[in-house]
This record gives sequence, structure tokens and C-alpha cells, in this order.
Amino acid sequence: MSTWLSRILPGRGTSQGRDPAAASVLQRWESLPEPDLARAHFETRYVVLNTEATGLDLDKDRLLAVAAIVVDSGLISMRDSYYAALEPSPASSLAGLLELAGKGPAVMFNAPFNRGMLERALADHLSIELQISCLDLYWVLPALFPEKLEKPARLADWMAAFQIETFQRHHALGDAWAIAQLFLAAQARALAQGTTSVRALAELERTYRQYWRKV
Repeated sequence: MSTWLSRILPGRGTSQGRDPAAASVLQRWESLPEPDLARAHFETRYVVLNTEATGLDLDKDRLLAVAAIVVDSGLISMRDSYYAALEPSPASSLAGLLELAGKGPAVMFNAPFNRGMLERALADHLSIELQISCLDLYWVLPALFPEKLEKPARLADWMAAFQIETFQRHHALGDAWAIAQLFLAAQARALAQGTTSVRALAELERTYRQYWRKV
């Protein structure tokens, strides 16, 4: 599981369309080292990423806001959280997200949609083609907790299964808070089962995804 892979889009470099503050953040972000995916969960700084959009159609809908919450050494760090609407300054909002996230392992729920929204916005507003590899709890949770829900399910169903609440549903940071709590449960169960590293958890997700597609 590689994590963040990026390149400058041809003809859309720093001098063409990036404000200086966003360019500075991006330069620092690009210089960060890649994370060690063999590290144990409780020694790793994860970042939960989430988006808020006008709808669920990647082709037609647009990104409204982004959010991130850090899960560091098995604890949710609300001081290391981020929420920003894209307007009126999309480049600054997205640069702030990258600054908080760093290049630590990413966690999402329904990764294809959230990743697609983020990658498109980063290309449009920061002129980078970013490929985000992440752990997708949509697959990880049923792999670890079949006694609760035996197949992939909606975020609302997992929140109900774990009796998790949040301050606002369908809000980028509100749902990220719920996802972070679910990830803590996933970390604990994974550790109990001997799935102790980022790479091992990614392999569990991959195996379960392949199994489910054959069912």
C-alpha cells in the first residue's frame, strides 16, 4: 500500500494559478517522507479524510468542503482536525488539508467517491495529480466485525451497530468524527487478530474485497 503519489500537471505549475501561500504549503508537503507502512497501528499517525459534496455523482456533483481528523498512536486528536469550505478560496482550503494530513496513511469510508472528489479538486485548484491510496472502512469493518454486519453497509448502519453518534451527519467533519471512532474500533480488533501494521490491514482489506466480489 503506497499512500500519496503526486506529480505536477503539465502546463499548470506553481507560476500558473497557484497563490503563493498554497504553493509554499504544497512545496513543504511534497518534501515530506513517505510513511513506514510496517509500523504498528499504535505507533502510527493516521489521518481520516472526508468530503462534503452537492450529491453522490462524481461526474455531476461538486465538492463543497473537506475535513480531516488525526488518529495518532491509537487516540483521536481533535486538536489535529481540519474543516474548510472550498469557497471562497479552494486552493487555500485544499492546501490546508494537505498541511494537516501530511503523508501519513489515510483512512476513508467509501473511498472511491471521497478520493475521486479530492483528486479532481486538487487537480483543478492546486494543479497536482494526486493518487491517494487509503484504507477504506467500507471494506475493513465487515472483514473485522462480521458478527455485527456480515457484508459492506452504509456509514449510518455501522454507526448504529457501534452506537456511535456525531454532532452533525452529512457534514464533512461530523462524519469524519464518526469514521475516526469506527477506525479506533477497527484498530483494536485488528490488533487482537494479529493484524498489527498498516500494510497488514491494507492486505486484509484487499483480501476481503476480492472475496466479496466473488460471492
